[in-house]
Amino acid sequence: MRLVPCTEEAHADAILAILNEAIVNSTALYDYKPRTPESMVAWFATKRANGYPVIGAQDDSGQLLGFASFGAFRGFPAYKYTVEHSVYVEAGHRGAGLGRTLMEAVIAEAVAREVHVMVGAIDAANAGSIALHERLGFAHAGTVRQAGFKFGRWLDVAFYQRILSTPLHPVDG
Repeated sequence: MRLVPCTEEAHADAILAILNEAIVNSTALYDYKPRTPESMVAWFATKRANGYPVIGAQDDSGQLLGFASFGAFRGFPAYKYTVEHSVYVEAGHRGAGLGRTLMEAVIAEAVAREVHVMVGAIDAANAGSIALHERLGFAHAGTVRQAGFKFGRWLDVAFYQRILSTPLHPVDG
């Protein structure tokens, strides 16, 4: 397994398959319908335009096993040092440590880009993701009860945050 920067040309289809599996089979994403290939064009364009990383884990044959990324937390300027991250592992490769490897890589990218706070919005019933975040130094920052409705039930979303030492010299404006 090796980490690679994901590109639209090489990885959009694999990322779409991983996301759509999560949409159809889990509450990891609060979407109802699988995304279209066209949605990946806009997704990658937003990542490129804002300089957000998309880090992939590939096996020796080049198959994408998972990915991690981050993007804007909220659209107001004073949130410029805060990002919301995501990490997804292909269903057949969960539980093998890839999520941790990808999270460590995306945390390192956040530090390199002088991010101060990383936020993960996690379905409150997703014990595996919560445990992973806690092992990586994330702390529970609050839960919004019944924030989503999927699979015929209300879903609580738990926010986990990690405060980083960067930037050394934050500025207003």
